[in-house]
Amino acid sequence: MVYSSSSVTSLYRYDISYYYLRRQAIFAGLGLVTMYVLMRFNYWNWRRFVKPVFWLNFLLLILVLVPGIGVARTEAQRWINLGFVQFQPSDFTKFALVLFTANYLVVKREKMHSFKNGLFPVLFITGIAFGLIMVQPDMGTGLTIFITICIVLFAGGAKVSHLLGLASAAVPAIIALIIFAPYRLARLMSFLDPWADPTDTGWQIIQSLLAVGSGSLAGVGLGGSRQKFLYLPEPWSDFIYSIICEELGFIGGAAVIILFLILIWRGFRIAMSAPDFFGKYLALGLTAMIAVQVAINLGVVLGTLPVTGITLPLISYGGTSLLLTLGCIGILLNISRYSS
Repeated sequence: MVYSSSSVTSLYRYDISYYYLRRQAIFAGLGLVTMYVLMRFNYWNWRRFVKPVFWLNFLLLILVLVPGIGVARTEAQRWINLGFVQFQPSDFTKFALVLFTANYLVVKREKMHSFKNGLFPVLFITGIAFGLIMVQPDMGTGLTIFITICIVLFAGGAKVSHLLGLASAAVPAIIALIIFAPYRLARLMSFLDPWADPTDTGWQIIQSLLAVGSGSLAGVGLGGSRQKFLYLPEPWSDFIYSIICEELGFIGGAAVIILFLILIWRGFRIAMSAPDFFGKYLALGLTAMIAVQVAINLGVVLGTLPVTGITLPLISYGGTSLLLTLGCIGILLNISRYSS
């Protein structure tokens, strides 16, 4: 699907139709190797790396904002250039905070009923990470992290009243972030009525819905997408599901959702049957991270959520995202080896 959705633009920009496919294939190979290695790496050992991973994560989030180190694209500075490759530190943040929270819940499990001594430290750390990510800016990733950590905290014994209070307090903050950023406000307005500005702010979602609707039951055929001919912006990335629905129809689109549901279900099963609390919280966090990202991406593509830049795990073009997701699946596979 990366090749099908990117071949036209790739040929136009680079004179070869497989430019994006080739780059994605390299990361897929590295990701599969990473998945295999982490599948063989005892997950208990991750507790020894909580602090190094934690501090490395925040160092990267700061470095990406430094001119000359961080790379800006379309008014967002989210990438670090290593010369031979560019990567997004915010993707690494998802794993780092899940690992930190899982270990924290094991240590502070008896105090999670307390807001001050249990819940607040995790929320404080998550809030700092969220703030650094919003400076880039990347609201999609920020919301993914926030929702994922809240799910893990709920499973770890945090009071529902505390989490509901946190959600209530977060709503005004999110509204402020939208109001004081013109492009976010424009995205919200286009979500409410994309046809009010069909040639500008509403263009992307309209083209996405046209692609999904054009697929009908069985699709126009693999490789037969019309929207990838420079109508839908960067269809190989955040909106790749639109091309899937256009080319493979409702049947193909539904099959992708079913596959994700199976993956998520198996992840939750691994979490429930893990032999210790660290394994349970870690497996739950990694699975929730994938599930939340899938839900947000599909919601955007299908017009049920405002447009935000977040990839579809395992499918969208994006080396860092693919590498991270396969690595997380490797950890889940390792936890499953010890499950009852």
